[in-house]
Amino acid sequence: MKTNRLSYVLGIFGLLVASPLFIGTALASSHELPKTTHDGLVLQPDTKVRAAYLMPGASLAGYDKVALLDCFVSFKKDWQRDYNRDASFENRVSDKDMDGIKKRVAKEFKAVFTKELEKGGFPIVDTAAQDVLVVRPAIVNLVVSAPDTMSTGMSRSFAPSAGEMTLYMELYDSVSGAIIARIIDPQADRGMGGAMNRVTNKAAADRMLTMWAEALSNHLNAVKAGNSGS
Repeated sequence: MKTNRLSYVLGIFGLLVASPLFIGTALASSHELPKTTHDGLVLQPDTKVRAAYLMPGASLAGYDKVALLDCFVSFKKDWQRDYNRDASFENRVSDKDMDGIKKRVAKEFKAVFTKELEKGGFPIVDTAAQDVLVVRPAIVNLVVSAPDTMSTGMSRSFAPSAGEMTLYMELYDSVSGAIIARIIDPQADRGMGGAMNRVTNKAAADRMLTMWAEALSNHLNAVKAGNSGS
């Protein structure tokens, strides 16, 4: 029976817990960003994301397939409490609602990144190999301005923006399990605002996820073509 080496390698990663201190620092002004991380990654200058860290000497040039792990999702601290404080009883967000939103965001992340990476020429696989890059994603600090809760169904709430979220993504070599890069990028919905529900919230999330997925695909292709140093 063929051994799924990827499962073995990923077993050493443990649970993804994005450090609130590290993320908080990365969201501060650029001169406050740490130049190196606890695990030896070095801050890269002039990137299109808020913070990109790379292991010295590492390269993404040899990877043409991606193992995309399930996306961890967490809300901004105290978001549920703060939202419910001003919401009517029937519009309050329950723990069950929170779980449902997190599951939908994780599912949408998988769908969007799979579509965009494969469109860019990077098949999604589930086994380790020399040419397989492991993408370990998280969406943190999630804020939903007008959540479409299970109790209200397709309710119509009005907000200037659907909300915001931060991408926290780590890239690993699938054979050795060595970390290659870490990316942190906060984004807010830049739609026109107005009536919000589950459909409009999904559309806003898709816009941000597509932007991140396209950026990763484009960077991997640029590295392969020799148009980028990493």
